[in-house]
Amino acid sequence: MQNLTRSKNLKTLISSGLTIAPGVYDGMSSLLANKANFKAIYASGGAIARSTGRPDIGLLSLTEVVQRVREIVAVSNVPVIADADTGFGNELNVQRTVHEFENAGVAAIHIEDQTFPKRCGHLNNKTLIATEEMCKKILVASKSRTQEDFLIIARTDAIAVEGFSAAIDRAKAYAEVGADMIFVEAPESVAQVEQIAQQISKPKLINMFYGGKTPLIPASDLAAMGYRVAIIPSDLQRATIHAVEKTLNAIAKKGDSSEIADQLATFNAREVIVRTKAYFEDIKTMVGDGK
Repeated sequence: MQNLTRSKNLKTLISSGLTIAPGVYDGMSSLLANKANFKAIYASGGAIARSTGRPDIGLLSLTEVVQRVREIVAVSNVPVIADADTGFGNELNVQRTVHEFENAGVAAIHIEDQTFPKRCGHLNNKTLIATEEMCKKILVASKSRTQEDFLIIARTDAIAVEGFSAAIDRAKAYAEVGADMIFVEAPESVAQVEQIAQQISKPKLINMFYGGKTPLIPASDLAAMGYRVAIIPSDLQRATIHAVEKTLNAIAKKGDSSEIADQLATFNAREVIVRTKAYFEDIKTMVGDGK
C-alpha cells in the first residue's frame, strides 16, 4: 500500500468514527498489531526511544526515528500515525521532518509545542515554545507536505505548564493555521476531556493508556464526544518488559525457559508471524524450481 492510499484510508477512518491505534515500536510489534486486526497503528516516539535503552527526552535524532518508522511501515498494511516530537528543531527542521516522514510512508504525524529536547507528555517539568513559534511550525508543516491527504496533527502540552484554558487557546490557534487534527495532551479529568471535545471543532486525537494522568474513558464514550483517534502509546512495550523479565527470571533460575513454556510463542508461531515460509515461496515463484 502506497503512502497516498494509507493517508486516504486514515482520512476515511477519521470521518467514520473513533479509531483505536495501539503504540508500536518495531517491525515485530507492527506485525502483531496488524495480526490483531487494528485499523491503524501508532509509531510511538517514546516507545521507540525506550527500545534503544534511552528515556523519552528527545535523545534520538530525526534519522534514527525515521529509520525505525520505515521498519514499522514496511510490514504494516494499515495507516501509521507517527510521533514527530517537536519537529526536531525550528521551522527549517520541520520542513525536513515532514519530507522524511512522508517518504517513510506514514499517513500522519503529530508535532508538539514543547521546547527541544522534549519530555514524555506525562512527565513533569515540561517547557513550551511560544504559541506564535508553534503556529509557524504548523504552517510550515502543512505547506511542506507533498500529498494533500498526509495529515498534520498539532499537539499541545500546555495543560501542565500554562493551565487548561491556555491549552484550549493554543489548540484553537494551531487549528487556525492549518493543523488537520488536534491533540491536547494529558487532560487530568473526564470534565477536561469533555471540554476539549466541546471547544475544539477540528478532529481530535486523545492519548489513552493505563497509569497516565488522563483517566481511562470507554471507547464508546470517546466516540460519542467526537474524538476520532485514541492512541495507546506504551502498553505493548510495558507488556513486553513484564514478559521479558519473567522469562529472564525463569532462565536464571533453571538455565532454560521450560518452566514458563506455556507462556511462550512456539518456534513455528514466531516464524508464521514474520512470514518465513512466504518469503521462500515468493522467491521460488520469481525464479522457478531451478530446473
